[in-house]
Amino acid sequence: MIRFESDYLEGALPEVMDALVRTNLEQTPGYGEDAHCAHAAELIREKCKAPDAAVHFLVGGTQANMTVIAAALRPHQAAVAAETGHIAVHETGSVEATGHKVITLPSADGKIRAGQVKALVEAHWADATHEHQPQPALVYISQPTENGTVYSLAELEAISAVCREKGLLLFVDGARLGAALACSDVSLADLARLTDVFYIGGTKLGALFGEAVVITNEALKRDFRYIIKQRGGMFAKGRLLGVMFETLMSDGLYERTGEREVALAQKLRAAFEAKGWPLMYDSPTNQQFPIVPDAVLDKLAERYTFSDWARTDESHRAVRFCTSWATTERDVDALINDIARA
Repeated sequence: MIRFESDYLEGALPEVMDALVRTNLEQTPGYGEDAHCAHAAELIREKCKAPDAAVHFLVGGTQANMTVIAAALRPHQAAVAAETGHIAVHETGSVEATGHKVITLPSADGKIRAGQVKALVEAHWADATHEHQPQPALVYISQPTENGTVYSLAELEAISAVCREKGLLLFVDGARLGAALACSDVSLADLARLTDVFYIGGTKLGALFGEAVVITNEALKRDFRYIIKQRGGMFAKGRLLGVMFETLMSDGLYERTGEREVALAQKLRAAFEAKGWPLMYDSPTNQQFPIVPDAVLDKLAERYTFSDWARTDESHRAVRFCTSWATTERDVDALINDIARA
């Protein structure tokens, strides 16, 4: 079976595994206070052109999302996200479990627009009963989105401007940020400049696990480690995260890995289009969403895995094919050949 249902199906990049083995017997302080975490954080600050940014390493994306939001909001405040946003539909209510409502905005492609955010906030404050409702105080977006779409620099700048005008925090989920960096005009430096906090995903780009949270907002920096500990995210062997991220952030490895997985996904996209299968979303990333006849999917499922996404009519489904750091040209070519014969 050749697997394309997600991008975290394998272990870790060989460079990451080599670094973990090479440093295995080192004795270091715990809880992320070791030299590897310090070095990784400095490499990230350099890439972000943000020398004063605070960098913290967490194990997974859901943990990062709920920890950041719990740290950022007061008890009466809420996060704003697309109706398809990960915190709204795929985290078992983890944000709500911290005591904060997720207010969702409609979205056909996974993105929200600056105008939507502005209208929502203005409507809240114009309501005479606004004190009886959760106060929108943080905007959550993903780069790329759950649907594989990406925010352009102009779109991100517009959302950032509205957040600053209206006094909202801007938080970017970068679980698949490596893919977005490979196919969008938004850089790490742009994210550091335009957001209050974002994270660089490692779990889905060649680390065994791990996300690097980058905080540029001074008010969020002070007590963040308290919240990490309270939410169960302070990793005793934090040096493992440091070792992995200093490897990913060295010699262009993070960027090259994202570029490679995106290039393979675009080969699949070309095959879907050549077959005449429409795409549910215009995704330039490592996630592709063809709309395929059920009978063909049943046949492909004998040899390949993929994720069901949505039924589009009585005989077609949109599915997701996802490439990863470990996807091989041979496996992509095998799938392309079977698509052509389908």
